[in-house]
Amino acid sequence: MTLLDTALNATDNALRTLFAKTHASRACPTVAAQTTDLNAADKAFSGALMRVNHVGEVCAQALYAAQALGTRDPDLREKFLNASKEETDHLAWTHGRLDELGARPSLLNPLWYAGAFGLGLVASRLGDRVSLGFVVETERQVETHLESHLERLPKGDHESRAIVAQMKDDESRHARAAEDAGALQLPAPVKALMRSVAKVMTMTAHYL
Repeated sequence: MTLLDTALNATDNALRTLFAKTHASRACPTVAAQTTDLNAADKAFSGALMRVNHVGEVCAQALYAAQALGTRDPDLREKFLNASKEETDHLAWTHGRLDELGARPSLLNPLWYAGAFGLGLVASRLGDRVSLGFVVETERQVETHLESHLERLPKGDHESRAIVAQMKDDESRHARAAEDAGALQLPAPVKALMRSVAKVMTMTAHYL
């Protein structure tokens, strides 16, 4: 894949992520013999948490597209694109769950996408090892975030919990793959800044 192909792919990815219905390549995770019956308050709360998770997947699409565009290593570019395809499953699952809960995606998704794309492009310009380190730290923080959602989601919301659990496993695997590819450990202040930015995003997306 040439750089032009990757640029066109990044543009297509943005349009599909923000404006098209996403289709997963894997079946949505479920819990066998478990059904969800939520009251109005629990349903609204689950919807807010899954909106935050959907925003995370919008950002993941932007990050991987930007990093694929920024690297000069064709093998690494392919790895980023393949990871993006798997994240597409998460995007589809969370969007589908929002529909089931009667909730909407974040109104600020174009802003989240643009910000994440910019961060991913900056990371890629600092070198492949830094870019991979950014992936590791992002995925580790997402993994922690998803673990907190497993604790906060209503116990009876089996559908949402199954989706979040699978996403958590996938994000952990992505982090390990980036580490194995030679990721550079990011400085503590950078990690702290990333956590602060993520906190603002999640707090805002909970409502908007």
